[in-house]
Amino acid sequence: MNFVFKNLLGAPYRGGTLVIHNNELFIPVGNRVGQVSLTESTTHCFPFENLTQIRVICLSPVGGLLLSVDKDGRALLINWKRKVLLHHFSFKGPVACAKFSPDGSYLAVGVGRLVQVWLSPSLDKQINPMQLYRTYGQCHSDVLDLDWSPPCQGSPASGPPLYFIAAGCRDGTLRVFSLDPIPGYDPPCLGGHKDGVLGVMFASEEMRSRSGSSRLPLPPGGPLMYSVSADGALHCWTYGAPETAAAAGNPFGNLEHHVAARRRAAVLQRRQGEQSVELSGGQQRQEGEERGEEEEEGERERKRRRQGGGKWYLSAKHYVAASAAARVTCCSLHPPSGTLALGFSTGLFEVHQLVPEPTRLHTLSISRERITSLSFNHTGDWLAVGCARLGQLLVWEWRSESYVLKQQAHQQDLTAAAFSPDGAMIATGGEDCKVKVFQQSTGFCFVTFSEHTAPVTAVTFLPSGAVLLSASLDGSVRAWDLVRYRNFRTLTSPTPAQYGSLAVDPGGEVVVAGAVDTFQIYVWSLRTGRLLDVLSGHEGPITGLAFSPVTSLLASASWDRTVRMWDVYDSGGSGSSDVLDHRHDVLAIAMRADGRQLAAATADGSIYLWDPVEGELQGTIEGRRDIRGPRLASDRRTAANSSAGAAFTSLSYSADGAWLLAGGRAKYICVYDVKERLLLRRIQLSHNRSLDGVLDCLNTKDMTDAGPLQLINRDDLDEALDLMPPATDLAATADLTGTATGKRPALRCRCVALSPTGRAWAAATTEGLILYGTDEGLIFDPTDLEQDVTPGAVHSSLAAGAHLRALLIALRLGDQELVRHVLLMTPPGAVKTTVAGLPAVFVPAMLGTLAECAAQCPHVEFVLAWIRTLCTAHGPGGAPAAAALMAVLRSLQKVFGSLHGALSAAAESNMYSLEYLTTMSMSSAAPTAAIRETGDDGGDVWRV
Repeated sequence: MNFVFKNLLGAPYRGGTLVIHNNELFIPVGNRVGQVSLTESTTHCFPFENLTQIRVICLSPVGGLLLSVDKDGRALLINWKRKVLLHHFSFKGPVACAKFSPDGSYLAVGVGRLVQVWLSPSLDKQINPMQLYRTYGQCHSDVLDLDWSPPCQGSPASGPPLYFIAAGCRDGTLRVFSLDPIPGYDPPCLGGHKDGVLGVMFASEEMRSRSGSSRLPLPPGGPLMYSVSADGALHCWTYGAPETAAAAGNPFGNLEHHVAARRRAAVLQRRQGEQSVELSGGQQRQEGEERGEEEEEGERERKRRRQGGGKWYLSAKHYVAASAAARVTCCSLHPPSGTLALGFSTGLFEVHQLVPEPTRLHTLSISRERITSLSFNHTGDWLAVGCARLGQLLVWEWRSESYVLKQQAHQQDLTAAAFSPDGAMIATGGEDCKVKVFQQSTGFCFVTFSEHTAPVTAVTFLPSGAVLLSASLDGSVRAWDLVRYRNFRTLTSPTPAQYGSLAVDPGGEVVVAGAVDTFQIYVWSLRTGRLLDVLSGHEGPITGLAFSPVTSLLASASWDRTVRMWDVYDSGGSGSSDVLDHRHDVLAIAMRADGRQLAAATADGSIYLWDPVEGELQGTIEGRRDIRGPRLASDRRTAANSSAGAAFTSLSYSADGAWLLAGGRAKYICVYDVKERLLLRRIQLSHNRSLDGVLDCLNTKDMTDAGPLQLINRDDLDEALDLMPPATDLAATADLTGTATGKRPALRCRCVALSPTGRAWAAATTEGLILYGTDEGLIFDPTDLEQDVTPGAVHSSLAAGAHLRALLIALRLGDQELVRHVLLMTPPGAVKTTVAGLPAVFVPAMLGTLAECAAQCPHVEFVLAWIRTLCTAHGPGGAPAAAALMAVLRSLQKVFGSLHGALSAAAESNMYSLEYLTTMSMSSAAPTAAIRETGDDGGDVWRV
């Protein structure tokens, strides 16, 4: 039972910041972080979980540090290259933005109204990894965004570089702090925006040079900064001397000196007019105050000159809103190229070129919902766009106007999931009326079918794996061709019915669907599409259907507390052959692979094990206490005293029928031993406290007379919602966590599906399709170890040419990497002799390693030689049990099926390319002529 978390499918983006590092895209997926390889087209989620939804992620420019912060300010520090969790930390408040310094030495975090700078932790384990360096508290409202300036040289020529930290606030002001104190520099409060500042961005040296040559001559080392507010105002700020700004014709740069000059002129005029008048005591004090103000102004001027005359000035204003109704929701700048991307509340995003003047380059609309996050890659060619409301994630190459990545999640809960016969694909159905098919190896959705007009309730594959069936509440069962990606057959009934369950016979010719409103079972022929029969007898909604793999029996479960056995091949169409009575409503059924056992889950939390042929009860599993646990925020009773949801709604047998997988409307998945009828393991699907039903005990201080505090508290809304117009409906713009409506979705499992290979299983949950797989690294049997069984002995045996001994030692150690190394280092001529001396007990492990090796290494022909030699030497006479080989053989089929598809496509493409090149070379060849002459010996000689 060594199942560990592998991936989270069906939910590519749920809100938060996006980050692209080289060709890797990091995205928040609920309370986990997902990593997408844009070059290899693979995606996976880290197994580490924050306590609530992730709001901010940031990457260190040096090393492999990844910081993920949830909406409560709790952070995880991850080494993403090695996939290791380093530290837990809490910022003691909601974090709106975080960013590492350009050299990776510091981390700036916006916590409420504070800007905190922390020393960047190292990759090593430390007692106190996060050390507070400095705190800036001059902001008068929440900090929405911050940025680090490029390193600026200080006054001494050999001094360390200076950093500025710019913070944009909700009240429309900007604060620019210096990392280390600068003599005479007071952090200014830059105004001018009329709305919240969503983006603050410093320009690079290339942008400074191009901007300085066009309009404003910048001082050496002075930074250039841009700020964007929610109303679409783009301001350009320059750090320079007052004389420099005045020489450039900037009316804002000379403002303070005009005020100071007028103040000094007023003081001088007042003194000249009062020379002949006797000054009283009060007038003397007034003159002393004026003299003190003049001295303070002179002192500030002297400090500014010692500093180099530095001051921030507003150098340019622009308005970049797409329309009057569109509001900016996010922005991203690529400093080397000066490219700015803006996302709007109407679903538009634009690309602007800032230097030498702001120019709109590109506009694209992806939806009607607001854009949540934008991010450029290191070259500025790819732009990652996220829309949290639709679960939409795409990477757009704006220069060529093409998609690099395009994924969209189910907008609502998943209702069904099924593996293909070879385990390579996973199909899901959701309440958003869509059917999606994923590749298990890559985690990507490669096709979406949206022809259904009502929620999809069940999906299943045909035994061939080339056809997918889906049932829906719209009264149709649709057959999808996975080769041409089209709906080639639609099965309906004469009278409208809502189908809640689906099954297909082992031959793939008969399709049955159970209705939840008419309580009937409809039987179709998939080849002709005709309705063959209608089975009646149930008195309640039908909740499950299952064909026997070896007999002609069909089992159906219903809320009428019965499981009925039907013979669908009976020519007379007579009803059920047997009725299995239960004490409570039957919610789910599952048939074992040998057809000798049927499992039925009832509403009281029990699982009944039946012999479907004889109709005898073989045993009962009491699972009520195993599935019970979570407490919803709206529950008036504790979890121990509440019986709501304490039942299984989905069952699945393992390939050998030794254990049973069960899930229900709770946070747990239970694994039972069928023979002993004992609980082997209980797996919690998620620890995300943004979902309801995760905690077993709720805090009593959150319970009020008006109900739970979580349902009436509106302080945890998404920060961008506060920047919307007052007339905006919060319910229409709420994110998927349901905070704007005052309700949180409950964590529950709607369906469990086990891979035919036996190495993975999936659960359709509120967060998406959670995929679990076996952890081969945990399998270790030390009973067969001796002192000389070490990795060093493996390498010594390889160097001595003892390949069989090296392979046996590696197999005893159970190290997959070591076994793979021995397999690849064995010469082709020694493969046959090595396999001949290999014990048969190691054959399944060898085949599993070869399957992984074929999927990763380029030596496909060499791996095939190993497999062929193994199958020849250990044939039916010496093969181990078929159940032990079933999983690895299906893994081999899946790997080589995908390799065959890729190689066939490449060979076909190369064939046409070679034909084209051959035709072109023959047509472009120069004409030749042959001349016949007589040689010296009298023979014929041909000259070309």
